[in-house]
Amino acid sequence: MFPEAAAGYTYEECRATADWLLAQTAVRPLVGIVCGSGLGGLAEMLKDQVAFNYRDIPNFPQSTVHGHAGRLVFGTLKGKPCVCMQGRFHLYEGYPVQKITFPMRIFKLLGVETVILTNAAGGLNQDYKVGDIMIIKDHLNMPGFAGNNPLAGPNDERFGVRFPCMSDAYDRELQQLAQDVGAELGYGDFLREGVYCVLGGPSFETIAECRMLHKLGADAVGMSTVHEVIVARHSGMRVFALSLITNQAVMDYDSEEKANHEEVLQTGKQRAEQLERLVSTMVTRIEHNNNYA
Repeated sequence: MFPEAAAGYTYEECRATADWLLAQTAVRPLVGIVCGSGLGGLAEMLKDQVAFNYRDIPNFPQSTVHGHAGRLVFGTLKGKPCVCMQGRFHLYEGYPVQKITFPMRIFKLLGVETVILTNAAGGLNQDYKVGDIMIIKDHLNMPGFAGNNPLAGPNDERFGVRFPCMSDAYDRELQQLAQDVGAELGYGDFLREGVYCVLGGPSFETIAECRMLHKLGADAVGMSTVHEVIVARHSGMRVFALSLITNQAVMDYDSEEKANHEEVLQTGKQRAEQLERLVSTMVTRIEHNNNYA
């Protein structure tokens, strides 16, 4: 056994978890959804729900963050079979990055073809306002620069190739679908698209860090999502991701503003229904032969 692999999961362990779930529910999900901070309401929209607490699922990590429920919910959204993570895992909870991304491998083995991820993020782009929804078109992976990549260690070809391409990580057709649905729903005033930067956390960014990330081309900054995107793409699933801009990053030493988690959850409440409507409408239109209805 390679020492690096010890932190992760073998194909057989992933298969065992997926098989346990498939034996407990008749739902065969095509869409997997990950709910960010304060955005767990997406799972509540599922009909005919079958829900599992993370602690009851073999090999599954547990969420330790307020605003993250810790349940895997199966069901249908307007007739389309889905699985939804209410609560995700983060580097700042002390998990190895392979554990954080374990659910993506389970999604793949459950038959999921499209992954939709949501998160709460700080706005770096000066045009963004609190409450904006940003379609992620690309990312900056700071932990990855430091060698903390979920695909580090031995590669199992049953999941994907050793060196996966990331220039097409965020599916362009799904981005366009989001723009179209957003326009139909009248969300044009607060729907943006931009680049998301992931940091390790849990401390929020300094002013100097915010300025640096903005100069590097980041429009929003957060502590999640990118690791899951890398593993989802590695295994061939299509990816779409959204950030809810819950606070404006502090860029000015004269500012009295301070980032805090309560503000993040509060904005989530206010905008959550619109974000849920955007995602649920998209799900109904995703066709799984790569065409849209």
